[in-house]
Amino acid sequence: MTAGSESVLELLPMVFADPGEARARADQVLHTDPSPLHASVAHQVLGIWQRDFGDLRIALRHLRRARDLAARAESAEREADVLATLGVALVHAGRTRQGLASFEQGVARGSGHTRARVLYRRAYVWWVLGHHRESLEDVRRALPVLRHAGDGIWTARALTLRATVHLAQGAVDRAVADFTAAERLWETTGQEHDKADAVESRGLAAFRSGDIPAALRLLDEAEERYGKLGTPTFMLSIRRCEVLMAAGLAPEALAEADTAIALLDRMGGQSTRKAELLLAAARAARSAGDPDTAIARAAHAVRLFAGQRRTWWETHARLVLIEARAAAGRRSGRLVADAAAVAERLASFGSPAAPEASLLAGRIALALGRTVDAERHLAVAARSRHGGPPPARVTGWAAQALRARAAGSGRGVLEACRRGLDVLDDHRMTLGASELRARATAQGAELAALAQEASFENGGPRRLLEWSERWRATVLSAPPTRPPADPALLGSLTAYREIAARAEEARREGRPIPALEREQRRLEREIRSRTHHTRGDGPGEGDRFDAGRLLDRLGEARLVELAVVDGQVHILLCGQGRVRRFPGGALAEAVAEAEHVQAGLRRLAHPGGEARLPLVEAAGQRLQELLLGGAVPHLGSGPVVIVPPGALHRVPWALLPALRERVLSVSPSAGSWLRARETEPPSGGRHVLVRGPGLATGGAEVPELADRYGTATVLEGEAAQVPQVLEDLDGAALAHLAAHGTFRADSPLFSALRMADGPLIVHDFERLARSPYRIILSSCDTARLASVGADELLGLVTALLPLGTAGVVASSAPVNDAAVVPLMVALHKGLDAGLSLAEALRDARAAQPGDPVHQATGWAFAAFGAA
Repeated sequence: MTAGSESVLELLPMVFADPGEARARADQVLHTDPSPLHASVAHQVLGIWQRDFGDLRIALRHLRRARDLAARAESAEREADVLATLGVALVHAGRTRQGLASFEQGVARGSGHTRARVLYRRAYVWWVLGHHRESLEDVRRALPVLRHAGDGIWTARALTLRATVHLAQGAVDRAVADFTAAERLWETTGQEHDKADAVESRGLAAFRSGDIPAALRLLDEAEERYGKLGTPTFMLSIRRCEVLMAAGLAPEALAEADTAIALLDRMGGQSTRKAELLLAAARAARSAGDPDTAIARAAHAVRLFAGQRRTWWETHARLVLIEARAAAGRRSGRLVADAAAVAERLASFGSPAAPEASLLAGRIALALGRTVDAERHLAVAARSRHGGPPPARVTGWAAQALRARAAGSGRGVLEACRRGLDVLDDHRMTLGASELRARATAQGAELAALAQEASFENGGPRRLLEWSERWRATVLSAPPTRPPADPALLGSLTAYREIAARAEEARREGRPIPALEREQRRLEREIRSRTHHTRGDGPGEGDRFDAGRLLDRLGEARLVELAVVDGQVHILLCGQGRVRRFPGGALAEAVAEAEHVQAGLRRLAHPGGEARLPLVEAAGQRLQELLLGGAVPHLGSGPVVIVPPGALHRVPWALLPALRERVLSVSPSAGSWLRARETEPPSGGRHVLVRGPGLATGGAEVPELADRYGTATVLEGEAAQVPQVLEDLDGAALAHLAAHGTFRADSPLFSALRMADGPLIVHDFERLARSPYRIILSSCDTARLASVGADELLGLVTALLPLGTAGVVASSAPVNDAAVVPLMVALHKGLDAGLSLAEALRDARAAQPGDPVHQATGWAFAAFGAA
């Protein structure tokens, strides 16, 4: 390319079609002794590239040089265009006054088509600064001129910008219309970077419309497009953080924001983007329960926004800062005034976050006993309950519930909580992935707690039971939506299995595995991402709890639901047609005691730990006092079902003296027990026995069980590979899996059973058309669960229950492989005699030797569900 070539003028549109190629050609132009006009274009291209994808300081040098060369070329239009590009860069560098002055010069120097392009870029800057009215006005002036000139690229950019401003103002329908029109124009061009931006924008619009799976899918697609162009994606990271937080994935959002900030700092990138990323990180840290990090990030963002003269953004950062300070316990009259001032400023901007600030002011005022002030702020926040996106309506109903509580109206509290949780129910059921459904419940935790408090203070035990069930284990109320046959997802699952198996083999041989671990983490991210794209079936899919139906189906059994109100355990004993309440102990004490018991069981799983037995038994007695209390004499002689909160899911209930000789089962919620009780077994009665590799006993119970059942399908050795195992498990009446179990607290849906070809993970089970009616998992930790959301549990057991499984036997602690064999053989003897899982497990425990190892093994296993 020579400096005199006409193609020099084509470099500017190329910088957003193929940024890397445009940069290389601009460098080539500057090495050919170009004219001032062409040199100006080349420096402008390099300035744009550095501004958006590199070092902002270098960008400013190129753009100032381009401006000076344009003046030497005596081209007013060229000079106006460069002044606009320079203005954007100056604003991104935090030099707002200089940037706006550059735009004033650009508007004055340009005319017609060029001036319209300058106005578009100034409109973009107004959006960056949070001046939405001014942004829309400049777009209004620019669009007709761009359309008249037949400039499809810049018209599409202007429509995209206008849509983005509409979204910031909460006008989703207008935004979608503009995004759609812009995308039609992009399809007629070769602007690949702009096309990726259009996909990203559609993701943002989907999120604002409440469609989180579509938003995640579109943002991932945009990232793939950007990746092919080799361009950084800071704006995409900001938007994905917002979506991840709405999906309940705040830790992931915080990690993404911090990673982007570190990359931006290394590049010397845009100060404006850094401020926005800091705000995203602050919001994520606040949602993740880390107020100190939230305070640090938000304070830094406030300082940057203030220096950049970005009042709209600064006010939103101040809101997060006040929220974090309140969460850290720094409540004061000054904080109420600050929150109220922020709410007033946000309302003047037309920001959808204004009700959130008013709710915050009211909540802090209530905590300080300033009821008059609280009512004023809460009344303003409550107005949002009747319209807008789900988060705004939930904010409004939370404010209304707090108003009713302050006024002493228990009925008003319950009505507001019911309406708010209904909004969240509808939103939750649009999510297909069980992980997202579970984590999304965190948004309703305050409403659920308020309703439980009101039920405890103003209603009877039955009402407290109903409200304890209202927002507990909701992920089990309906099966996850199975993703369509996705070759990419299946390919990722297969690759993950292979890599995980290779990594496990390398660990056993003592070989270094960092590369394998990196690839395994990459595949995990890919699998999670693809499952998150699945959309739910929408409102009305879940099954609501009916206390009357529960009491009818219990018969001679007793169901004990443990409700937690203000940190205290309340025992709700259901049976004989009624619900009774008994006081329990402090939840924190029970959790600590359960941890001591787990440590003791781990020690008892190995010979030589006999001295721990009296300590473990004493801890079981203390747990009984805390968690069953005065209900023990009223348990009757029939079966007992325990429904603990998520924080107590690891209690080995068979260790409690009053439960040791009972038919005992455990369920995440009363509703899930009822659904399991009413689940019909499949026809045919197929039995499947699976023996995985590496067990100390070699899965010695499996041959004995094969002899017992005769016609059972036995999968072992190379036959015990995941695809074959899944095929045989689908629709089975009974499945026994003897395989090493691994629980992943960091990512519970990657908890696994080890098969011949690698791990069988929870995501694999979710692909079954119907999981086995009964499942026995005879290895360590298979009943371990992660507590997420409001009161949800994620893990292998809770993945199976909504998929057609009515009963599971699994262990919540490490167990002795040798001691497991006689326990399992005895368990199946009971099943063969027609007993339920809970009955058979009770008899199997009683048949074991009385030594500590066998006793501890029996206590570690529990029957879940009702089969």
